[in-house]
Amino acid sequence: MAEDDLLSRMLNAWRDDIDSVPFPQFSELLIPRQQTWPRRPAPASAARVTNATPRTDA
Repeated sequence: MAEDDLLSRMLNAWRDDIDSVPFPQFSELLIPRQQTWPRRPAPASAARVTNATPRTDA
């Protein structure tokens, strides 16, 4: 029983700690531009992946 009380107090303390920190608010979200890499052609020995499962319309 005392263990339940301890766990309850720990949980309540954790909740109070979480609730005491304000949730961040952003006025503007800036997403940096992604870096693009030059495409290199696939080597001639590269295997092509295809969908080998026949499509059936049910």
